[in-house]
Amino acid sequence: MFAYIDGILVEKNPTYAIIDCHGVGYMLHISLNTYSKLQQEQQSCRLFTHLQIKEDAHVLYGFSSQDERLLFRMLIAVSGIGGSTAQMILSAMSTSELISCIANGNADALRTIKGLGAKTTQRIVIELQDKIAKTGISINKSEVSDNNVRNEALSALVLLGFSRQNAEKAVDKVLKHSDGDISIENLIKESLKIL
Repeated sequence: MFAYIDGILVEKNPTYAIIDCHGVGYMLHISLNTYSKLQQEQQSCRLFTHLQIKEDAHVLYGFSSQDERLLFRMLIAVSGIGGSTAQMILSAMSTSELISCIANGNADALRTIKGLGAKTTQRIVIELQDKIAKTGISINKSEVSDNNVRNEALSALVLLGFSRQNAEKAVDKVLKHSDGDISIENLIKESLKIL
């Protein structure tokens, strides 16, 4: 029904955004990835949309890119995956990471997402592997490798006894100030200096 909504971003938080479009405020449910790409409030904004109509509610989802919306639509087509679960998956992984996991048949990486069991992750991989290959969505390899370095460094710091929350803050701070090309070892060393 709606392809996208273009207007002024009135309010944003990690789960939804409100866009004023000619005096009408649209509330769109968003992923964390979309949240991180949104401009500051009172700025012009465009989100691609998907309207889900249920018996008890009409829910409007917003996406920063058409690729993210396409992945959302593929996910909700999988048996047992609803809008909320698809949104949670897209919050836990970037579109490039998710495409890479599905294309490579890596159900174990999907299983790390809260609320997804072994059967569901296998179903996602089996049902979407061929569809992903046909879409032509490109994978941002640097984003995937950066996230792998980040995840491995986080795992190491948690094993060393640091809380995940503190480890994430330290790792993200180091990554923010690095030139984007940092080894796992150096990332851990620099993070330990902060912790």
